[in-house]
Formats: sequence, structure tokens, C-alpha cells
Amino acid sequence: MNTHKAPARVPATGTTNDFGADLSLASVLVVDDEPGMRNFLVKILAPRCKRVEQAANVEEASAALDAAHFDVVILDNVMPGKSGLEWLREQRKVGFYADAILVTAFADLETAIEALRAGAADFVLKPFRSNQILNAVARSIDRQHLQRENYLLKHELSSEAMEGRGRLLGSSKGISDIREILARVAPQSIPVLFTGDTGTGKEIAARTLHALSDRADKPFVPVNCAAVSPEAIANELFGYIHADQQSAGRQDGLLFHARGGTLFLDEVAELPLPVQATLLRVIEELRIRPIGSSREVPLNLRFIFATNANLEAAVEAGTFRKDLYHRINVLNIKMPRLVERKGDILELSAMFMRKFSVEMGVAPLPLSEGVLLKLACYDWPGNVRELRNLIERSLILGEIPPEFCDAEHCEFPAAADSLQAVERLHILTVLDACDGNRAEAARRLGVSRKTIDRKCAMWDA
Repeated sequence: MNTHKAPARVPATGTTNDFGADLSLASVLVVDDEPGMRNFLVKILAPRCKRVEQAANVEEASAALDAAHFDVVILDNVMPGKSGLEWLREQRKVGFYADAILVTAFADLETAIEALRAGAADFVLKPFRSNQILNAVARSIDRQHLQRENYLLKHELSSEAMEGRGRLLGSSKGISDIREILARVAPQSIPVLFTGDTGTGKEIAARTLHALSDRADKPFVPVNCAAVSPEAIANELFGYIHADQQSAGRQDGLLFHARGGTLFLDEVAELPLPVQATLLRVIEELRIRPIGSSREVPLNLRFIFATNANLEAAVEAGTFRKDLYHRINVLNIKMPRLVERKGDILELSAMFMRKFSVEMGVAPLPLSEGVLLKLACYDWPGNVRELRNLIERSLILGEIPPEFCDAEHCEFPAAADSLQAVERLHILTVLDACDGNRAEAARRLGVSRKTIDRKCAMWDA
């Protein structure tokens, strides 16, 4: 019997919060051939972690990894037949998605180097105290979360995803109806498909749906399928294990990083057919198998899709799988064009003007009645995105383009909408001049403070 099997039996002290709140969400697998050691580690971890399982040998450990995902594997190095490091090297070649904490009685440099080469994230020397194990697990969980956040942040910064941030603004009937649908479907995890022209705000609507759901505190991961090359999209989504067996490394895909949250696939019609087939299986089974891996990973994920293409026509043309189309088309929400919601133009224009003027550090340009009427007369083929770009370009140049500066000869389609828009414009302009001081704005306008509050609440301003 290994004389180093039993650590000092020091009771764990402190609460879960002493080791970080994330510890309570961790799933841990304890691998040790000594029953006393396994029971000791389980007794320490079980009250503080979400799930703790144990394996008496590497065969049981392999079966446990095949059946479920673990965040951390606590691994004894000295075991009969095959050492912990030998087993770890093998597992990393077939798919090992946890941090490994090696438990060893030997502190020599050779063991430490071998552990790092095998991919161990940490190691604990025997004999150890219970707090050492808890701290090692907590460090691993914190490191995983930090790596995940950094990866997703880099992904957003390297794409156009930042343009999709913001609120679903507007009080038109079309947008109000969509808000009601989003609130109703938010608690469900069914796939949602947003359709409509480019620039109608499909990603903002998807983010709104995510924010209304119980996944709001989890990642929202947007992927523009048209912006990633067909050769790279599979690796980007599903991840892969390096073909070089010496490195035994892996790259986790966006689906793995998005687990627990929402994956938003924009321009889904651009996915290559082989990737469509893999995606269908993932949606059906909620499990992914990274490229080169023989082990699947379970997913807890909501899928949201968007396209400006006619998917039915794509199915007929053979460029989009019929079975995938029916799987993602559970709820289809068509985003209205800006020309169909002209009453929202002032609110959107004022929001973009405030946003970009602050970002650029310049004074906002006045949105006069003439400008507003001219904006309302335009057809906006680029929809909200075109309006956004117009406001941003105007601030850069220091003036609104001449074609939008004069409302003469413009026949506004609805007088009632015009009066309401002018009222909004006037009140919001005075508010801006008062730096948001509603009492001062009410005094200048000659109305009560309650009137200003009511109007701002109605406009969500």
C-alpha cells in the first residue's frame, strides 16, 4: 500500500463564499484507487460543489467522462497499472475538457515538468489540508471563467457584434407586438428565427430576448456566419483537437464557450451544408463533438437564428437543408422595415445622436422639424443601420447632409405622426439643452414636471 495515501484529516473551515461563489457551480470527478482518499475528498467537496463523483481507477474515470462533463478532475498520480499522468495524456488526445489537479507525494522538478506537459492545471502535494484542495478547485474554476470571458470578449471585439448592442427602441405597433412576443417566449428554450431585411435590428431583438430570459446572466455569443470562411466555420463553432499527437492540445469552439447561455447565428443561410448537418445534430441532441475528438460534451444552450435570405427558396435550391429549416423555424419573427415604422425615426435618431456625440466628444447636432420631416420622407433601404450610419457620419462631418436639411416639397404621409414627432423632438431637444434636468425643462416649456415624466416614460427616454 502506498504510505502517502492518507492526508492529514483536518476539517474544512469556512463557507463556499470563502473560496468564491463559482465553486458552488463546479462539477468535480475524484480519481483515486484508495477508498479512504476518495471518501475524504468527496466529504470536503460535496457540501460546496454542485456535483461530485468518484472513480476507483482510470477505466471508471474514462467511463465517467464519456457520460458527463466535469469542470475539474482531481487525479492521483500513483495508481496500479497506469499512472495518472499517463492516463491524462491519453485522454487529452481523445477529448478532455476539464482542468486536471494532480495529487502527488513527490515534489521533484521532473514530476512538475511532466505534469505541465501532460496538461495538468495544478498539483497538490501530500500530505495536504482540506483547504488546499478547495483552493485548488476554486482557482481552476476562476481561471476557466476568466479564460472564457476573455475569449468571448475578443470574439466580440474582432467582429461587428458591438454594433448589435442596444435596446429595441420604438413605440410603433410592429415593434410593440414584437416586444410582447419576446416577453412571452423568453422563458422557453425553443429556437427562434428572426427574418427581415438587412439592418432591421435582428441582433438587437435577439439580445433583447436573451436579456428577458433566465439566461440573462450567462453569455450571449453572436456569430456572423457570412463573416467566417467556409473552411474555418466548423472549427470556430465546434472546436477541435490538434492533429499533432505530441501537443495533445485543443481549441474550444464558440458553442462550448456559450454553454448555459445563448448562441446567436446570424446569416445562417451562409453555413456550408456539412456544417448544417452537424449543427442539426447538435440542436437535436444538445451535445457537441469537437473535430478530432471521440468524446461528446453535453450542452445547455439556447439557439437563436437570423437571416435576410429566403430560406424556403434556399431549401428548394438545395443550398439549405430542409430538416434544419424545419428545426430552426419553430418561431419566426419578421422584423419590420424602417419605412413601416416611421413613427420611430425621431426616437432612434435622438438615441443615435446622444450615443455618438458622447462617444466622439462633440456637441450633438440639432434635429429640427425640417430634418425630421425629411428623414420621414426617405425610404431607408438600409433600414435602422442606414439611419445609424447617417447620424454617425453627420457628427463626423459636423453637419447633416443637405438632402436631409430641408423639408420643403416633402409630403409627410401622416399629419398625426408628424405632430407627435415634432412634440417629441421639441421636448427632447429642450431636455438635452437642460442636461436632462426635467424640472428645468418643464419650466422652459411651460408645462408640469409630471407631463415631462409621463412623456419620457411613454418614449422610454
